[in-house]
Amino acid sequence: MTTLFVRHDVSDYAAWRKVYDEFRPVQKANGVTAEAVYQATDNPNDVTVTHEFATIEAAQAFGKLEELKAAMRKGGVLGTPTVWFTNKA
Repeated sequence: MTTLFVRHDVSDYAAWRKVYDEFRPVQKANGVTAEAVYQATDNPNDVTVTHEFATIEAAQAFGKLEELKAAMRKGGVLGTPTVWFTNKA
């Protein structure tokens, strides 16, 4: 199992969360088996998201989706996200 981590700042968490929740069908259609959202304790607009996939290839393909990039823009993601992949040990 591979987990994709994405950390980014958003302009408004509530607006971002609405777009994120609406994107759930695209997540599922593209191999996301589980997901979670975290907010920094000192800044609710500092968001870390995890998505789990069966393979690294599925995780990498998801990260390249144009629909994902468009949703991130629509949701008010600021700057370039920090992205990394892990395998459960």
